[in-house]
Amino acid sequence: MDTVRPIQKIIFGSPGTGKSYQIRTIATEQLGIALEPTTHALQKTVKTVFHPEYTYSDFIGKLQPLTQGGTIIYKFHPGHFLRALGLAYKELISGEENHCLLVIDELNRGNAAAIFGSVFQLLDREADYWSSYEVDVSELEIVGLFTAMGHKATISNDGILQIDGSNFDNFYRQQERELTSNRDGLRILNLLKQRKISIPKNLSIIATINTSDESIYYLDSAFKRRWDWDFVEAPQRFAEIPELIEQTKLIIEEGKTLEWQWCIISLNEFILRNYQNIRRIEDKQIGWWFIMPNSGVIDIQIIKDKLMFYLWDSVFDKDKKPLEKLLSEYLKKPIQLRTYADFVRHTKSFMLAVYDDTPF
Repeated sequence: MDTVRPIQKIIFGSPGTGKSYQIRTIATEQLGIALEPTTHALQKTVKTVFHPEYTYSDFIGKLQPLTQGGTIIYKFHPGHFLRALGLAYKELISGEENHCLLVIDELNRGNAAAIFGSVFQLLDREADYWSSYEVDVSELEIVGLFTAMGHKATISNDGILQIDGSNFDNFYRQQERELTSNRDGLRILNLLKQRKISIPKNLSIIATINTSDESIYYLDSAFKRRWDWDFVEAPQRFAEIPELIEQTKLIIEEGKTLEWQWCIISLNEFILRNYQNIRRIEDKQIGWWFIMPNSGVIDIQIIKDKLMFYLWDSVFDKDKKPLEKLLSEYLKKPIQLRTYADFVRHTKSFMLAVYDDTPF
């Protein structure tokens, strides 16, 4: 059986373009990861979302207090990375090569360099798809990893690592006998004996980032070069239109509707025409799913509540002149937008102006 190449990729693009949905497609079609029959969630997958308070301990693992019989004890809880690594190790030790997946949403909303810590070194891969290097981990992190693999792991009072009620040396010898012909399993076992970890060939990591958000952490070039990058383009003219979007109407007012698909395409073309006024134009447009239709309808109120603020605060945050020019030409009178209230007051006119301004 040919080894499926693991994926180490960052997906980026405009908001609402379906980046998270694309992860599901990659997982099922390229990695062979199945969906849970009832929840339709991806199997063998660990998901997390980075944020400014997310730390290395959240990612790798940490000690947490637990009350047991009136006594406070401390238990090591594996973090998202160790849980994903444990799933992948368990698959290989069992003789399977099923792929596992770690999904990181909003990668750059946390301090990725600090969160990954020494794990950063593991992102380099060799021709066999394993990490080029190994990193040392603590005894507690080994406990967390074995826990993630489905074992009962503890450290005894005399400091000996116990796996399933047996000390580690006995556990190692038994596993070594059972894994004689399992090269990957033996490799994992020897890594753990040395208190080291490495990313295996059956663990993929897919992340998403939102570069349109200015309040984010910077990703340095050393970090970025260890990933493949996949840009999800915003809807443009001649793009394939999802059936739900094709059937959706924007209700401007009673008795007046617009085709929502053309509202999106018109708005993106308006944004592109004003590229000189907009920083990072490639991800300042909107995707099909920026606003979810409700029974085939988009109400003008959600345009006021969500879309108008996004345009004001994120897209045209540096220069409001394109907005003023469009409205002035449509209403045939000078329009000044001094505050957001001025802009949102013209919501209906703005949507009609954008729609009429784009020849189809």
